[in-house]
Amino acid sequence: MYKNILLAADGSEHSKRAAAHAIQLAKLVPDAKVEIISVIDLSKVKTEVLHSELKQKRQQGLAEIENLFKQENVTYKLTIERGEPGPTIVSYANKHAFDMMIIGSRGLNALQGMVLGGVSHKVAKRVHCPVMIIK
Repeated sequence: MYKNILLAADGSEHSKRAAAHAIQLAKLVPDAKVEIISVIDLSKVKTEVLHSELKQKRQQGLAEIENLFKQENVTYKLTIERGEPGPTIVSYANKHAFDMMIIGSRGLNALQGMVLGGVSHKVAKRVHCPVMIIK
């Protein structure tokens, strides 16, 4: 049923929990695959220091998520996009044939560049496939 899953992730604790759910679902369906989308919104980063901190935090969190998929032997692909997170995720999801999307209820805070609280709400309203929001 859910063979093609989109996971929105920014490296936050909520997105790590969302990744765990994506893995559980993917393991239930033979040949299921998960595409992980991470959107970088540099417009909210005002200084090089914050940009560097955001990049490091995101890379560390995404590496942890990728390790979860590798440990569980679940097929995944990581896609990095740039832009405003909500509209970018919605556009990407609606252009591809996903059976389900999974997203954390909150992400990295505004100082770090991304807030999924508002993003998850926008995505759930506008994406054409079912959306699971993980707390």
